[in-house]
Amino acid sequence: MRIEKQEIFISVVIPVYQSEKTLGELFIRVKKVLEKIGKNYEIIFIDDGSLDDSWKKLEEIFNKNNHVRVIQLTQNYGQHNALMCGFANSKGKYAVTLDDDLQNPPEEIPKIISKIKQGYDVVYGEYVYKNHPFFRNLGSSLIQLLYKKIFQINGNLTSFRIIRREFVDKLLIYNRNYIFIDGLLAWHTKNIGYVKVRHGKRNIGKSGYNFSKLIQLSLNMLTNFSIFPLQLATIIGFTLSILGLFMAIFIVIKKIFFDIPVTGFASTIVTITIFSGAQLITIGLIGEYIGRIHLNINNKPQYQVRNMKEKSK
Repeated sequence: MRIEKQEIFISVVIPVYQSEKTLGELFIRVKKVLEKIGKNYEIIFIDDGSLDDSWKKLEEIFNKNNHVRVIQLTQNYGQHNALMCGFANSKGKYAVTLDDDLQNPPEEIPKIISKIKQGYDVVYGEYVYKNHPFFRNLGSSLIQLLYKKIFQINGNLTSFRIIRREFVDKLLIYNRNYIFIDGLLAWHTKNIGYVKVRHGKRNIGKSGYNFSKLIQLSLNMLTNFSIFPLQLATIIGFTLSILGLFMAIFIVIKKIFFDIPVTGFASTIVTITIFSGAQLITIGLIGEYIGRIHLNINNKPQYQVRNMKEKSK
């Protein structure tokens, strides 16, 4: 089908990590879908510090198509940081994000395009069924729970999304290192749509998002977009203080009114342990906030580009 020569309609932004074996098929399928849509497009691949031959494969893809731009980062900065790099180099009226492992079928892209044309600022592809291992689903469920609690949003977030250009530009104003794209979007708009899409099985390799990385992403969301952990620490401290007061009153009553000796070395140790644990948790939470402030003040970079290739227009 003939592609209209006009401003770029859609930018497909794909962060890449250790995916040399899926990139060829991914490119072919994305290209086929976009050419069928018939609008001008660009595909932006960001190699997020891959240790395999992903960059070599991206160079091969780049040489085959004038609509492809490839970017290589100096190290692994994380999926959301890589996406910010892709957004900064995108030009489309809409930006679509999808994973590099073929679990987001490119054939579903027309669904989210059709949905955002109904007037939404952002649209997520909600999976009918998620083909992830148990612990990956567990970590994802934790993120969904925190996301809904913090931002008061009912829908599920996914890595398969489409964003209007004006909101891509709003994202790019944020220049701090710790990125949670969906949190930034939720700060700017509640006009978010959802459409059911398929989620494919991962047939090659394994996900770069293990359970510990999902926990880290949850921590980023909590400490960058909410003071809920500090509020929770305050509630725990207040509760333990009240508990300690009642314990003290109980001991005094035993001694004064019943002349029962105050004994119990074990109970004393347990009490000290509980209070010490609560204090350490609180100090740790405060340390997380202070540490992130420190890194942001020192301008730790979101990402650094080692190499970029694009065709001259």
